Amino acid sequence: MTSSGALDNWRFDHFSEILRQGAGAVGEPAVVDGITGPVITQNGRKLINFASINFLDLQSRPDIRRHFAEGAGRYGLTTGGSRMTQGVCRPHLDLEAELSRVTGKERAISFATGLLANLGFVHAMSQYVDLGGGVTVDNSDSVFVLDRDSHWSLWKAVEGLGYGKRVFAFRHNDPRDLERVLSRVTAAKVVVVFESVYSADGGMAPVAEILDLCERRGAVSFVDDANGFMIYGPAHRPFAGEYRHIHRRADFVMVSFSKAVGLEGGAIAGPAAAVRSFEVLSGTSMFTAAMQPPTAAVAAEIVRRLDREAGIVDGYLEKVTKFRGRLADVGCPPSPTGTYIVSVPVNDDDVAVELHHAFLDRGYLVPVFFYPAVKRNRSLIRLIIGDGHTEEQIDGFVSTLAALKAEFGF
Repeated sequence: MTSSGALDNWRFDHFSEILRQGAGAVGEPAVVDGITGPVITQNGRKLINFASINFLDLQSRPDIRRHFAEGAGRYGLTTGGSRMTQGVCRPHLDLEAELSRVTGKERAISFATGLLANLGFVHAMSQYVDLGGGVTVDNSDSVFVLDRDSHWSLWKAVEGLGYGKRVFAFRHNDPRDLERVLSRVTAAKVVVVFESVYSADGGMAPVAEILDLCERRGAVSFVDDANGFMIYGPAHRPFAGEYRHIHRRADFVMVSFSKAVGLEGGAIAGPAAAVRSFEVLSGTSMFTAAMQPPTAAVAAEIVRRLDREAGIVDGYLEKVTKFRGRLADVGCPPSPTGTYIVSVPVNDDDVAVELHHAFLDRGYLVPVFFYPAVKRNRSLIRLIIGDGHTEEQIDGFVSTLAALKAEFGF
C-alpha cells in the first residue's frame, strides 16, 4: 500500500491476495526452469506438458540453435530502435519476403508479437492521422465486424470504437448471422475479422462462405491465422480448401510465430500499398522495437524448412490423429474439429477448476478453459500434443484422463 493510500480504491491488495492464495485456478505464475517442451519444470517439479503452443519443438534442434547463434553473431541481439528511426534489419526483410511467398500476398510487415500485429492493424484501419503538410489519412468512419470468438487481442484493439457504433459481432462460425449483420451496416468501409483455427475448441472457420459474403458486400477481410500458419495449406493436408481461399482471396492475413514456428513475433501480409502504410499508421511498428534480429533470422529459416520438408508437419498430424482416437477409446471424444487443437468438453466450471489441480497432482500440466475464456459452464480441457511426447507419456496421460473422468463424471 502506498503511504498516501491513493491506490486503495483500485483494490489491488484484495486481488493480489487472491493471486497469492491461488484461489480456484487463478494464482501467481509458476517459476519455470530449463527448456520448455514436452516436459516442463515448474517450481522445481517436472510435469508432462500439454500446455505448450510450441508443439513442433523445433527450437530444441541443434541446427536451429546454431542458426540462432549465427544470426546473433551477424546481427546482434537487438534492433536498437524502431523501423522508422533506424531502418529495417535485413533478417526482418528476409522473413517478410518468405511470408509474402507462403501466404500468396504482395507484402508483409513483422511485429514483436502477434498481439501487436492485431492492435496495429485495427489502429491503421480505424484512425484519423494528420502527418502535417496536408498528409492525412481518415479512417475514422470504418466499421469492424468480428466473430464473437475472436481472440482477446482483436477485441481489445476495437474496444475504443464503440460496440454497436463502429463494432459489431456475428455468431461464431455462422455465415448466415454474418450476412444479417452486414445487411444492417451502411458504412462504406467495413472490415470483417475472423480466425482460421480457433484456440479454445480448435474449430476451423467456414472460410469460403465468409469470404463470399465479404466480396458480395464490399467488405475487407482479415484472417487471424495465428493457430494454423504453416500447419495447414498443402493439398494433401486437411483444410487445404480453406487455405486455398485464405491465400488467394483474403485481403489480409495475420500470422503468429509462437505456434508452428515456435518462436515469438507476428506479422501481417496483404496488399503492398496498405502494408507499406502500416509502417506508420499501425503505431505498433513506429513506436516500439521489432523482434530480435536472430529470432527473425531463425523464423525465416523455419518457415522455409516447414515449406520444404513436408514430413515434419505430416508426421505430427498423424500423431494428432492417433491421439484423438485414443481419447475417444476411453470415453472422452474430443470436439469434432479435426485440427491439432484437441478439446474435451467438461461443461462445468467448478469441475474444470478441480480437474486442473487433479492433473497437476498427478504430474500433468493441462490447460482447462472456463469462463471468461469460454461461456459459463461450457468449460473444456484444451490439449496440444507435442511432437516430442513419447508413447509412454501419452499412455500415462490417457490413463489419467480416463480415471479422472470416472471420478468427476464429466
